Amino acid sequence: MAGEMEAGRAYVRATCYCKDCRAFARFLGQPGVLDASGGTDIVAMAPAAVRFTAGSEHIACMSLSPKGLLRWYASCCGTPLANTARDPKMLYVGMVTACVDAAPQAVDAEFGTRGRVVLYAGSATAPVRGTPLAFVTGGVRIVAGLIGARLRRERTSPFFDGSGRPLREPDVISREQRAALEREAD
Repeated sequence: MAGEMEAGRAYVRATCYCKDCRAFARFLGQPGVLDASGGTDIVAMAPAAVRFTAGSEHIACMSLSPKGLLRWYASCCGTPLANTARDPKMLYVGMVTACVDAAPQAVDAEFGTRGRVVLYAGSATAPVRGTPLAFVTGGVRIVAGLIGARLRRERTSPFFDGSGRPLREPDVISREQRAALEREAD
């Protein structure tokens, strides 16, 4: 698979330590998705800023519950791609930086490290420091990005078709599968 992200369209960069992100990483079975404290590095951005240039037939989707986020990945290799809301009108995609085929320093250079938001620090597997100020400013940047995308009348997302249906039907795992993934992820 190959694709492009417009770094200038990023809303904010965050590290999420929630159990769901860890369960998703465990579902994929890929090393290097989580940091040493169990966090996933994510870049929140406009969906219109993401394009797949090859291999889109390998895009797959799962969800940890019937109403949960859609979690996208490459079925060919288990690489995480992104998280989206189920509603395509929510002009937000959380791109997992583990899908970027570049050294961490290159990802830092492209998307920056200043103002990185830490989400769910209390759920981390090792001590991490919360970022209350960055959380507030990051939230403002996301809202501003959502408003800007809506004002530009952006409707495209590489994860939804023209009628607003997910590109792939999500595989919703069972409660038992989710519980097992959460136990393994802790």
